[in-house]
Amino acid sequence: MIHGSIVAIVTPFKNGKVDIKSFQDLIEFQIENGTHGIVPCGTTGESPTLSHEEHEYVIEVTVKTVKKRIPVIAGTGSNSTDEAIRLTKFAEKVGADAVLLVVPYYNKPTQEGLYLHFKHIASEVEIPIILYNIPGRSGVNMNPETIARLAKDCKNIIGVKEASGSLQQASNILYLCGMDFILLSGEDALNFPLLAIGGKGFITVTANVAPGDVAELYNTYVRGEFNQARELHYKLFPLNEAMFLETNPIPVKVALALMGKIQNEFRLPLCPMSAENLEKLKTALKEYGLIN
Repeated sequence: MIHGSIVAIVTPFKNGKVDIKSFQDLIEFQIENGTHGIVPCGTTGESPTLSHEEHEYVIEVTVKTVKKRIPVIAGTGSNSTDEAIRLTKFAEKVGADAVLLVVPYYNKPTQEGLYLHFKHIASEVEIPIILYNIPGRSGVNMNPETIARLAKDCKNIIGVKEASGSLQQASNILYLCGMDFILLSGEDALNFPLLAIGGKGFITVTANVAPGDVAELYNTYVRGEFNQARELHYKLFPLNEAMFLETNPIPVKVALALMGKIQNEFRLPLCPMSAENLEKLKTALKEYGLIN
């Protein structure tokens, strides 16, 4: 069920509120261009500055708009176990296909704390769970041994979005968990390499602006067209880099605004791009053919 190009979709704002019309249009844009799944309310969706009510509303709107055409993997993680349980139960209730649970941030739990956190959430729901390991943002790395322990002890923990940047760690996860465990790339620059070691796909920022090519990278690889997949990897490479000229999701939201799909609006502490990086982003988008 969970494979391929899974977009970590942005949350558009208009006059300080969630712009639901633009959001629904973005969902249709993704589905029309072959995206294999959608993650609302992740980091790219600015979940840290969504109120609990907005967070739930965005998840529910996504489920109702997608209408089971592709999987919806709702971002429901938190550094509070109780809050993560509440959001996960909500996602399960409204019909999400799975949830994405980020490693608790700021409070820096031990490996035992991580194990107990995710085990407790898993015991409270039946919905499939994808763990999300991103030490650059959470401040702590979830070791492969901890992931393997959770996969063994919790039947509904079925995979991990791995964004440590280490192919060695990603390989170790599959070595310990087995090839049926769903390993997803959490860094667009490593999408192609992660497929080569046994990954099932990627949760991607770049697919917000180039969904067709990111999906086709996966499609060509699984068809055994490795040269074509490699060509797409290098075609996408400068665009992937441009999406991270500044803190995600600043560049991707600016890009979508330049493409005429959303308003160029953030919530503090995120802010508009610097003039220098904006010019670099425009150049990358023009060279890719996304804007004139």
